[in-house]
Amino acid sequence: MQFVELVGASREIAHVRSRTAKVERLAELLRRLTAGEVEAAIGLLTGELRQGRIGLGGALLHRLATAPAGAQASASLLDVDAVLERFARTHGRGSASERERLLGSLFAALTLEEREFLVRACTGGLRQGALEGIALEALARASGLSSAELRRALLFSGKLGEVASAALGEGAPALARFSLQLFRPLRPMLAESAASIDEALASQQPVALETKLDGARIQVHRSGADVAVFSRQGQDVTASVPELVELVAALPARELVLDGEAIALRSDGWPLPFQTTMQRFGRKKDVAALREKLPLSQFFFDCLTLDGELLIDQPNAARFAALAQLLPKELLIAREVTDSAERAQAFVAQALALGHEGVVVKSLSASYDAGRRGAGWLKVKPVHTLDLVILAAEWGSGRRSGLLSNVHLGARDASTGAFVMLGKTFKGMTDEMLAWQTTEFLKHVREREGHILHLRPELVAEVAFDGVQQSFQYPGGLSLRFARVRRYRSDKRPEDADTLEQVRAIFERSRKDDEQPPASP
Repeated sequence: MQFVELVGASREIAHVRSRTAKVERLAELLRRLTAGEVEAAIGLLTGELRQGRIGLGGALLHRLATAPAGAQASASLLDVDAVLERFARTHGRGSASERERLLGSLFAALTLEEREFLVRACTGGLRQGALEGIALEALARASGLSSAELRRALLFSGKLGEVASAALGEGAPALARFSLQLFRPLRPMLAESAASIDEALASQQPVALETKLDGARIQVHRSGADVAVFSRQGQDVTASVPELVELVAALPARELVLDGEAIALRSDGWPLPFQTTMQRFGRKKDVAALREKLPLSQFFFDCLTLDGELLIDQPNAARFAALAQLLPKELLIAREVTDSAERAQAFVAQALALGHEGVVVKSLSASYDAGRRGAGWLKVKPVHTLDLVILAAEWGSGRRSGLLSNVHLGARDASTGAFVMLGKTFKGMTDEMLAWQTTEFLKHVREREGHILHLRPELVAEVAFDGVQQSFQYPGGLSLRFARVRRYRSDKRPEDADTLEQVRAIFERSRKDDEQPPASP
């Protein structure tokens, strides 16, 4: 297949709003691929290269983007994949110039559209809608296999391209060969959100309630004396967390896979900020010194396999029982099984009083649905909101092409009347909201800068967020964690927006909480 054909399919998928149409277009493309092209195509279309992260930096891309482009498309899909493979494998002395030569040669053979697609695929900027869920549906349609079979294979493989190659090549027999392999991380199960405990309890009773920690998700594998720790994204972080390795190596088991959280706590058990915990991950130097200064605590909430018995298909209740038999109580996440709304509310209140961010409500009958958000797990946590002014907006890409998407958020400086930027977000926006703001923002343009429209500070949005953190990027020294737009406040004027002082007060309260012992529950 010519690379331009893949790029054209991506463009068509991006401009089609119907999920069914996206699935059918992608399925048609998959049917045309040869066996050797499948993994490369899936990786490029989903923005997850089969080579992984290849270290393609913005400075190099900027230099290459100024070179003349090819007049006609001539590169094949496999040509592009081969260059990416060589690029990823080039290391050591002289590698920088050789990498630039490799990519420069490829760019010279690509048209502007092909170039733009490749850059976005390599840098995580590809949002054309052919993401994993749609790709799985399209693969099911192209291969004649069920989505359930494909999801299960993906659970064990973790690589959609690998599963697609097996499904389109050999079919069901090839998928049956996928199984849990120790030291190959499974995709973690994720929780849906519920607005309240009452909403979470309405769908299922009784349930298990667990404290929701604001820590780092970890998955731990052990076989004999060998232990490995993986992050939520599947990165090997074993070297960064020696205390966790030692702890799991001492457990009375031959083989296991555990799911849990690592978190930095004060001496009195009060949780430190997420950013503080994350200082421990990815460190390769001075690990011992940092361990002494910032020790991690571990809390496990799931057991996926134990001494040769695969538990992921077992209900939550059975996996919880296996975990309780294996681990001492101090290593287990706080959990309570109940069908009482009053007891559930009391559990939530206790979790919040101890400094945690909320609870996760789990069905006792649900299995481990790896890599997906499911109703079997529901997270409930308080939502903080601020009314902020829209300072600028960026034109979207992929599915949001032609729409103003990423918005710049500002709080009012009460002393000067100016607005101070706290960050950006493209989250929380419905299709209707995107359409409205694209039309409305164009009425408030102050200045255009490439793909950014700077706006007159006249529109107010209600923004939900998970916390306030220090920032060296923004002039106010603060930024919002996980900000998302809830709605626009046409009833509020810019001068009614929340102030930088209010935002700073939220930050100071959280910092004070970190320094003071918690009140008794």
